[in-house]
Amino acid sequence: MSTSQTPSAPFTELVNLASRLLGAGVVATNEDTFADAENLLVAKPAEFRPHTFGHKGQIMDGWESKRRRGVSAEQPHPTNEDHDWAIIRLGVAGVIRGVVVDTAFFTGNYPETGSVQGASVAGHPSPEELDAAEWVDLVPRTALQGNTAHEFEVTDGTRFTHVRLNIWPDGGVARLRVHGEVLPDPRELDGLSFDLAAQEFGGVAEAASDRYFSSPHNLNAPGRASVMGDGWETRRRRDKANDWVQIALAGGGEVLAAEVDTSYFVANAPGWADLVGYDASNGGNPSEDADGWFELLPRTRLQPDTRHRFRLAAGRTATHVRINVYPDGGLARLRLTGRLTEAGRAALALRWFNAVPATEAAAALTEAGLTPAEATALTAARPLADAAATTAAVAALQPADGPDGEQSSRRRSAIWRLLGV
Repeated sequence: MSTSQTPSAPFTELVNLASRLLGAGVVATNEDTFADAENLLVAKPAEFRPHTFGHKGQIMDGWESKRRRGVSAEQPHPTNEDHDWAIIRLGVAGVIRGVVVDTAFFTGNYPETGSVQGASVAGHPSPEELDAAEWVDLVPRTALQGNTAHEFEVTDGTRFTHVRLNIWPDGGVARLRVHGEVLPDPRELDGLSFDLAAQEFGGVAEAASDRYFSSPHNLNAPGRASVMGDGWETRRRRDKANDWVQIALAGGGEVLAAEVDTSYFVANAPGWADLVGYDASNGGNPSEDADGWFELLPRTRLQPDTRHRFRLAAGRTATHVRINVYPDGGLARLRLTGRLTEAGRAALALRWFNAVPATEAAAALTEAGLTPAEATALTAARPLADAAATTAAVAALQPADGPDGEQSSRRRSAIWRLLGV
């Protein structure tokens, strides 16, 4: 754990899975009399205005529960296990790499200790169903400080859909950030064309030439920009080079159309832009293999404050796309509409299958056509590194097949249906 007032851990560069822009929300809390638990998810940093009192006291920009009391005059203090909690539905399911529990401006009213737990519950569960779910400790019960952004690295590689913030015995937390890697259910993407670069499907702006004025992560953020500051903007270049952003797509796919949006960039839009793709399916490194990039969109003139739409030629698989802007400037958004290839879908499905909890993996296999015993055995063989490992694990399932090959055929069909292998 590290503590500071300005989050700086490497995981904070990853997507905030608990962002309201992605669809996150507070599902339930046991107590928020002083200040609403929904404040935990507000995008902007917490603020404090002294001497602003409402009917319940000083107005705090965060989640604050009332003071706990014991059960009697003889026991006026809460027990060591008495605590408050809030359950948050992540905007998109994913693998959590770190959380930030920020007690900004809570100085005499912050919790003594706190913890964060995760759960994976498919569908749209009710608070009662979530209460009955299996919760896993991501951050164990840990001492907290006032007015501090506590950064906790998370090492559990499971895919989660919900988190629960627990505080002992009571008090206030300004913000909760849950950073990680988006990992969609591949079955929900079957047959669809979608934005392969979008954060909500797993696209990541993984590198950029410059981020002086604003982050390249804004390029593939949800929704449209509302001001210039919602986009990506570079400093003014004084050399003859150009700026760029490299995006890892949700999976290997064909990019069929692009939207290069310069909305709100009136006096600082790039003059031109081009798009190039890279296929890392066979292990290449786009950051080192300069010759592996291929053209998707030739250098094209841009206009200020304009959504530019381009149809692209299909046929080439890309796992990464880089937009080059000339010579510098800013973009509001980049959208790359396309579809996963069979190989891209299979790679995504295998990552998903390896990351979901065992009960969820076994249920998906059973739904696809394996018997419960086969599903349990194949789930126990995880992680499956690649298609060859998956094929070998399926071949090892018992009972062994008879001369007619009926069992093998059924098993192969089920694995193809779920994992595309």
